[in-house]
Amino acid sequence: MKIIKKTILVLISIIVLVALSIFIYTNYTKPKYEGEVAIKNISKTTNVYFDDFGIPHIYANSQKDAMTVLGYVHAQDRLWQMELMRRIAPGRLSELFGNKVSKTDMFFAGIGIEENSEKTISELDKNSESYKLTMAYLDGINQYLENGKTPIEFNLLGIKKQKFTIKDVYNIFGYMSFSFAMAQKTDPLMTDIRDKFGANYLKDFGLDGSLGTVQLISFDGKANNFSEISKQVSSLLDNSPIQPFIGSNSWVIGAQKTKNGKVIFANDPHIGFSQPCTWYEAHIVTPNYELYGYYLAGTPFPLLAHNRDYAYGLTMFENDDLDLFQEENNPTNPNQYKYKNEYLNYTFHKKIIKVKDSSDIVLNIKESIHGPIMNGIMNTISSPKPIAMSWIYTQQKNKILDAVYHLSHSKNLEDFHKNIELITAPGLNIMYGDAKNNIAWITSGKLYKVDKSVNPNFILNGSNGIDDKKEFINFSKNPAAINPNWNYVYSSNNQPQAIDNYLYPGYYLPKDRAQRIESFLVAKNNFTKQDVQKMMVDNTSNVNAKIAIQIIADLNTQNFTRIEKDAMYALAKWDGSNDVTNIESTIYNKLIYRYLENTFQDELGKEDFKALLSTHIIKQIIEPQTTNENSAWWDNIYTKNKKETRKEILQKSFQESVLALQNQFGNDIKSWTWNKAHTLEHQHPIGKVKLFEKFFNVGKFEVAGSNEVINNLMFTYSNSGLYEVKAGPSTRRIIDFSDIENSVSILPTGNSGNPMSSHYNDQAEMYVQGKFRKMKMNKAEIIKTSTKLVFVPN
Repeated sequence: MKIIKKTILVLISIIVLVALSIFIYTNYTKPKYEGEVAIKNISKTTNVYFDDFGIPHIYANSQKDAMTVLGYVHAQDRLWQMELMRRIAPGRLSELFGNKVSKTDMFFAGIGIEENSEKTISELDKNSESYKLTMAYLDGINQYLENGKTPIEFNLLGIKKQKFTIKDVYNIFGYMSFSFAMAQKTDPLMTDIRDKFGANYLKDFGLDGSLGTVQLISFDGKANNFSEISKQVSSLLDNSPIQPFIGSNSWVIGAQKTKNGKVIFANDPHIGFSQPCTWYEAHIVTPNYELYGYYLAGTPFPLLAHNRDYAYGLTMFENDDLDLFQEENNPTNPNQYKYKNEYLNYTFHKKIIKVKDSSDIVLNIKESIHGPIMNGIMNTISSPKPIAMSWIYTQQKNKILDAVYHLSHSKNLEDFHKNIELITAPGLNIMYGDAKNNIAWITSGKLYKVDKSVNPNFILNGSNGIDDKKEFINFSKNPAAINPNWNYVYSSNNQPQAIDNYLYPGYYLPKDRAQRIESFLVAKNNFTKQDVQKMMVDNTSNVNAKIAIQIIADLNTQNFTRIEKDAMYALAKWDGSNDVTNIESTIYNKLIYRYLENTFQDELGKEDFKALLSTHIIKQIIEPQTTNENSAWWDNIYTKNKKETRKEILQKSFQESVLALQNQFGNDIKSWTWNKAHTLEHQHPIGKVKLFEKFFNVGKFEVAGSNEVINNLMFTYSNSGLYEVKAGPSTRRIIDFSDIENSVSILPTGNSGNPMSSHYNDQAEMYVQGKFRKMKMNKAEIIKTSTKLVFVPN
């Protein structure tokens, strides 16, 4: 008995010691928000005040000092995220996660981002301010890397610390730019549909731009299995530990339409959710410079920012800046391909991908004049013909660092507008408002026209010398609206009007959000900051309510059960809102999935259907296709001697939906509330392991919102009946130039990426409740509500 007691006592002691060790270690890793730090390469003492949400307010003697300190504090909160971000473009995630991400590494290592970064760096002006401040920022990161605390993730995964370089900065911007593109998801699938089923099956997809019925208006105030490419790219981006950029809302209200006679600026870029969240907020003040910015991990200049003079933000343009070309090999020499009337030599190079706990992968990269051959990079492509990827970002001179520097250092609207031309890719809608009551929407991107015979929605012919001909459009013709006489500008990833009668091709989103935003902006002339806050969390889609009515109008209710009738009546009265207590949202989204499955899956098969669900084009197609009696897709190709109609497919879909909801939630329709189906969890890459889930992940939360409402909490349709939110507003920010010091914002989780920080998840509840917090700029208020960390020259 004594032995058993001693054994139990020893075991308890060991458990207590282990628990105590873990507690001491994890507390040791907390970021330092007060006290003193001695660092090199600053000229004078720099004070950093961390406010009540962990936002650093950096008061420095010079911009160089501020940038060095920014790099340090950014690293102490987000070093793990920086490490991930710098690894994806060169294909170095497998060093951390092993074989399960090797396909991601092969893809990104092969598409040329790293080579483009190296070429750009070799041509940089090392005397430019953008270069000097970038190097100061990197110096700050590296000083923390050398002298600061090691993140928990580094120890768990055995990551060896390596200094950050300017190449890492360019690689991060390169990945960001690629994640904006949609051609690689859409074009191969559209090509397969055309080749397998014919042009009749493409009519519903509006590849002529006909689905872009709400267009942004410019105003000068001055048969091969190509779908494998779509499926693999979708899978790579969906499963990447770094989430892609997806869509966005922004609107800027002119002084004539606000109560206080000053511009109000609003922006909420839509990005895949992850933990840590995308943006790091920081406020810099020097004797001659001030900026409150939102920074990507590992980058020195903010993509979203404001000060007392102007504000800017972005949404995704969704223009087509990436094309796929089918090359034609020389039948007698596989190292050559046909171009026009001659054979050219492919170029070859190798890259080595290091894989944790496994042998290296040797990646043999082959390139034509159009770009890398995807067949060797993506092992799922079964086509024997080579497919090359041509992307503007890697083909044009890369000035992205200078561009973001100048946007954050602009003197006025004209200066700001001029520097947008430096961004050749990605295509962005860049939004602007200032204290002088200027407002603007300006698109970035090196836009081009193709030959009239070419449809860039498909895989193109690489050999004829016609499909790859580009007529570049002068930047002055890029869609823009500067101080329009209707006194507002907005963007929600919808299609701009034609440029010189050329409707610019792209992968635009449906009119739902655009229509809703514009309806608010037109109707009111005395906007306040509080009005804009309500707009930002609006959950209603008038378009979805209309679709629901169109579907149920033709249902045969003669043999309906009581529950089917109740579900139909609920949709008939629905106003399109998606609040947590709604039952209509649950019914509608189940119905839409069943309709899509019954309409498209028989032709496409399960895998291609799944790939289609991940594209923007599926969101565009729902409203027009559900009303098109003559659509070729209604017929089920597996039913012989029968041709299904629209009415039959919609009837079947509705009844299947109700039955599925009964099985999922029971027979009481009042219990089918949206909160049970629509949830949000912010997943950390290590939090995907069950053991670490509670420690690293944030949530789950029951959330309002839906696809393509202003509060765009997005999910991919699936058969499960559970709508796990994958993406949404990465911040919601409102800048009111009549009261700049009380402008507001919110992050999805928190400003720190350190799980032991009190600011790791302190905004998460506020975010799902649609609340906001101040972006503080008043120094006295900042000091009163902050801890102080003093940086002294070493």
